[in-house]
Amino acid sequence: MKQVTYKGLTFEPYLESEKIRSRVKELGAQITKDCRGKRPLLLCVLNGAFAFASDLFRSVDLPDAEISFIRLKSYEGTSSSGVVKEIMGLSEDIAGRTVIVVEDIVDTGKTIYRLVNDLKAKDPAEVKIATLLFKPESLQAPVNPEYVGFNIPSDFIIGYGLDLDGLARNLPDIWVLSKKYDD
Repeated sequence: MKQVTYKGLTFEPYLESEKIRSRVKELGAQITKDCRGKRPLLLCVLNGAFAFASDLFRSVDLPDAEISFIRLKSYEGTSSSGVVKEIMGLSEDIAGRTVIVVEDIVDTGKTIYRLVNDLKAKDPAEVKIATLLFKPESLQAPVNPEYVGFNIPSDFIIGYGLDLDGLARNLPDIWVLSKKYDD
């Protein structure tokens, strides 16, 4: 069986790059349909969502679509710290605009919940959430992403932008922590 190891933890294949690419194109087509006639701003949450946001943005076929970036931090190692820190903030005026927050993963939902509420205070027309991965079993905040790539269980994953202490973001596939080795 194919495996990768980072920081002494073993991971197994979970989602192959072709399946990810196909689903991202579907999400881009849905955003294109939903935002026709609007000037959406895709707001990428760095660092984890950069791969997803890049592919998603190229899949959105709207001439007035724009992308911007913010950086928040809530993870240390394999678990959430429970504290959301803003490292790099929003510089665009979003008043009256459709904002689509692009996240790599919605786990507890605490980070995205805080971000959406902060954005709503800036008077956008609407705020929507696009996430590549959604862990409904782990949810602890009232968020319901409009665009979800894949619903997944509460396992720890890496690859396609998701990391373990900065490592593995460059893997084209998504890998899950092996159950055989995580005890």
